[in-house]
Amino acid sequence: MSPRPNNRAVTLATIAEAVGVSRMTVSNAYNRPDQLSPELRERVLAAARELGYSGPNPVARTLSRGRTGSIGLVLDYPLTLAFTDPGTVQFLHGVAAGCEKEALGLSLVPRIEGGGAELIQNALVDGFVLYCVYPEDPRMDAVLTRKLPFVRVDFDVEPGMVDVNIDDQEGARLVAEHLTALGHRNIGIALPHDNRGQTGPEAREAAWHHVTVSRLDGWRAGLEAAGVDWSTVPVATGPDKMRDAGRVAGGRLLDRADRPTAIIALSDILAVGVLEAAAERGISVPGELSVAGFDDVPEAAAANPPLTTIRQPHQLKGSEAVRLLLEGPEAESVLLPIELVVRASTAPAP
Repeated sequence: MSPRPNNRAVTLATIAEAVGVSRMTVSNAYNRPDQLSPELRERVLAAARELGYSGPNPVARTLSRGRTGSIGLVLDYPLTLAFTDPGTVQFLHGVAAGCEKEALGLSLVPRIEGGGAELIQNALVDGFVLYCVYPEDPRMDAVLTRKLPFVRVDFDVEPGMVDVNIDDQEGARLVAEHLTALGHRNIGIALPHDNRGQTGPEAREAAWHHVTVSRLDGWRAGLEAAGVDWSTVPVATGPDKMRDAGRVAGGRLLDRADRPTAIIALSDILAVGVLEAAAERGISVPGELSVAGFDDVPEAAAANPPLTTIRQPHQLKGSEAVRLLLEGPEAESVLLPIELVVRASTAPAP
């Protein structure tokens, strides 16, 4: 093999000349190895290594094949938050399991303040899974512009879209029904993020996300069925969507003159924060206060006391999203099952 001049870039043609084969033979060594004998392929690869060739350009390979073998997961959180939220972590596990089953790569597209559309535009993927993305997010327009297939998770159902959901409204109604059956009528609601209103109707007007809207509607249905005036149901919020938000929101509800006998939280993580707020004030759960969450993440069963909640299949949400994405034009939206799980955090009203 003759030495390569220093000013000459290594290409498939360079390797073909060095080995004495055609350029197509070198390409097959990388892209269609079954077309060559093992001995010939090894000769080509050995020459490539000696010449300092690292392999075909992945972008060029993608263009020639028409596919990348990877999907993009568009998240409504920064990665630091996504990796600490238990429900999202389980969902990510389900997406990863679906990709693993189909030998696919996975690209994460987190929320970035002030943009993020360029991440969609530059992503080398065959399609997208959209998880809890705000409808006005510029990344939504970028996904539509790419004209690649996509599946949505936790979105309002729309004709022509492929969605993976649970019945959030029915799950919330079951929680409200459970508490009212225990005799509770003075019930508060804990939500994440500040500035969502101080009553049920105000919170519903401020809500935009499918999950929050659906659960507020479900709580309203369950409470009104028991004669509770929805317009008087107190709502409190915290600074973010994690445990501290529940502690702050719970404290605001428990410091009211007409302290509720039960608090429903949008998620289990918020509900754990409510339990902390009650403990800080010496309020016993469930003796003086009942607390219920939603999601049944591992922290729910491990809480003190263990949380009453709605169980939903987070991992199945992820793997189903991947399955539907790969199914193509024949894919149909799915509604996954839920279950009320009654634990020690709820009891008859004092």
